[in-house]
Amino acid sequence: MDLAIVFREGDWVLIGVFLTLLIMSALTWYLIFAKSVVIRKVRHANRAFQQAFWDAEDIDSARQCAAQASDSPLGRLAHTAIAAVDHFQERPRPRLGEACGLDEFLVRTLRNGINRESAQNSAGMTLLASVGSTAPFVGLFGTVWGIYHALIAISLAGSANMEMVAGPLGEALVATAAGLAAAIPAVLAFNAFNRANRTLAEELDGFAHDLHAFLTTGACVIPSSSKASQEGK
Repeated sequence: MDLAIVFREGDWVLIGVFLTLLIMSALTWYLIFAKSVVIRKVRHANRAFQQAFWDAEDIDSARQCAAQASDSPLGRLAHTAIAAVDHFQERPRPRLGEACGLDEFLVRTLRNGINRESAQNSAGMTLLASVGSTAPFVGLFGTVWGIYHALIAISLAGSANMEMVAGPLGEALVATAAGLAAAIPAVLAFNAFNRANRTLAEELDGFAHDLHAFLTTGACVIPSSSKASQEGK
């Protein structure tokens, strides 16, 4: 398929259609490669972090492990949660939005952290969905435009022959193929990445439950003497 013929002999409408499809296809393949690398790194980082975090000897070791796991969504979530617990314990007096118990404060922090990580992991999904849904129609527009030129050529000549309509019809078929070539990888990538994001969201949710139980019942809970002194204030 020689696209140079289209750009050399086609009009500005057909050239615009093919340029649009080329841009869509280039963005799609860039996102496919970029997100594939990111997802692979995230999975590896999450496995390494969970093993190191739950093998930590005390809360200080766990805090240090979470602070160093900046490449792991689970690590960032744990770091945010531990920092929230530290802030809750050290605050001089309740502020607006903090006038609650540790359990509610931590649940809100974890929920916001999960939402933030899920939004970050969903980057590029809108583009893939848009390309997958619109690229066939862009190609179809090029097809209709090519057929229109073929009909115009027939009407001007008063008779139809293959030499007269072969060029416009060939451009029309190429436009259809280009639209499908841009849409199919986008749809397949969207489904694959959507499943990966759903799996990561479930992993974040499960880890958040375990982390919440650990931080509210484990070593991070404020000692009773500290609670009494804070209530006295």
